[in-house]
Amino acid sequence: MNALITLVVLALIATFATAIKRVPADQVHSLYRRGRPFRLLQPGTHMALPLIDRVEHRINLSGQVLRFEELLPNAHDVRGTVYWQVLEPERADAVIDQADQLIRGGALAALRDEPEAFNADRRDLGSRLKQSMNGALRERGMMVTRVELEFA
Repeated sequence: MNALITLVVLALIATFATAIKRVPADQVHSLYRRGRPFRLLQPGTHMALPLIDRVEHRINLSGQVLRFEELLPNAHDVRGTVYWQVLEPERADAVIDQADQLIRGGALAALRDEPEAFNADRRDLGSRLKQSMNGALRERGMMVTRVELEFA
């Protein structure tokens, strides 16, 4: 009988421990209840319902870096570094898993659309790419802060 009581107490303690969610200062966690977005957990300590709520995404609010290397159709090898940040986590939550693909695809599409991309000043080109990508990313709650490019 004592073993059963001990087991029940340990199970309750474990369940209570899983209900506590700690969010670091530079993050926001999206809490899903029964598979649907419920709310965003801001930095701090929060309680969630065990077995019903789960943290789906841990969204980093500090700057992030994406590096890419691609061979463009015009036979230019391009390497780039895109610095980006989440501004509105409630909007970004739906696409945060695809953020790297969205940014990489946006950078490459913008490079293909630049008629004089390989003759232009690199800083000016980076600025134009940043503006082009931000047009699509702002509606998703993200922003590109800087683009650095190298051509081989």
